[in-house]
Amino acid sequence: MAEFKPVEGQIKADTLVVGGGIAGITTAIETAEMGKKVILLERLPYLGGRVARIHQYFPKLCPPTCGIEINLKRIRINPNIRVLTLAEVESISGTPGNFEVKIKQNPRYVNEKCTACGECEKVCDIERDNDFNHGLDKTKAIYLPHAMAYPPQYVVDPKYAGDEGMKKCVDACDYDAIDLNMQAKEVSATVGAVVWATGWKPYDASKIDNLGYGQYKNVVTNAIMERLASQNGPTEGKIVRPSDQKGIKSVGFVQCAGSRDENHLPYCSAVCCLASMKQATYIRNLYPEADIHIFYIDVRSPGRMEDFYTKIQEDKKIHFHRGKVAKISENPTNGNLILEAENTLTGEIVKTEVELAVLATGMVPNTSVDAPPLDTPLDEFGFIAPNSKTGIIGAGVSSRPQDVSITVQEATGAAMKAINIGMGR
Repeated sequence: MAEFKPVEGQIKADTLVVGGGIAGITTAIETAEMGKKVILLERLPYLGGRVARIHQYFPKLCPPTCGIEINLKRIRINPNIRVLTLAEVESISGTPGNFEVKIKQNPRYVNEKCTACGECEKVCDIERDNDFNHGLDKTKAIYLPHAMAYPPQYVVDPKYAGDEGMKKCVDACDYDAIDLNMQAKEVSATVGAVVWATGWKPYDASKIDNLGYGQYKNVVTNAIMERLASQNGPTEGKIVRPSDQKGIKSVGFVQCAGSRDENHLPYCSAVCCLASMKQATYIRNLYPEADIHIFYIDVRSPGRMEDFYTKIQEDKKIHFHRGKVAKISENPTNGNLILEAENTLTGEIVKTEVELAVLATGMVPNTSVDAPPLDTPLDEFGFIAPNSKTGIIGAGVSSRPQDVSITVQEATGAAMKAINIGMGR
């Protein structure tokens, strides 16, 4: 069985993988199944990253749970993988083939005796914003991050670990699994190679003043749409208007919301066009008569994804408008949204009224805010530059915007590169 308990002292491994999303998970599994020792480090209390929060993959439109479940099983049964959640790299020194790493593992306040029975949660009176659902609902201060969370243990929000009210949770646990005095641990590791797979975050749509996010309740982002569509999301898969919780008869998808814009993100995030088409199918399945409007600069559906685009175009209830939305305003009488755009094919200014607007915000690499160590070079957008000489290997969206399938392929490549570095090649 793979070891995921908190550890102290020195660990020796062939590879350290920083980031427990799909890129990090894939890299760790491929490395371990080659017989190499690997540490998989994640700052959140669970593995899965952004993929764990989406509703369906494109183009097959299947949920990610099956793939994640298989990968978690591979992690559980492989003794070559050591998982450290709630952990972060404090420093890395040394050279490729011989890195010294200092890791801080923050307290979970729940130990390995936890059976995830939920009795602690039942008696807890303290609530917190649910970050897994982008703050759209609440969890208790002691919570299981999501149904498939790994490790399958509850966790206490550190803001409330010292709250007197949490003692009720301690008393409710028959397994002595809750330790509110748990402290952070310092872990040292010697590794041959480091793979940096810290993922991405959606561009902050509140910075795009003309599109009304944060001003109008019925303007949401593509990341929020994934949670609205998910059965384990805040609305249990019922996609409704935030303002009145009613069903939807018309939706507008606003492509390049902040992307390909010198004032925001100058680059294309590669997946947004297809993600919006995928989300259009969410609407169609729930509301067959709803009209869906997709406003775009140009549609990017590379390779085999062109077939998915062609299929969506055949749907007579999905309307494509070539023109970037310049402004969103609200109809005060009904809370509907008015999308204004110039049709670049005709030059006509069009106004389209919809009940819900979804902003296709781009991918911002976490490396642009929290840079990898050893002065690892980044490109002008904050992605890890290729062919770095520091020995830090980028994987997933740390390297460039990409979809899940490409991420999995490139993460396998990152595992092979790391093994070669560890062997001194």
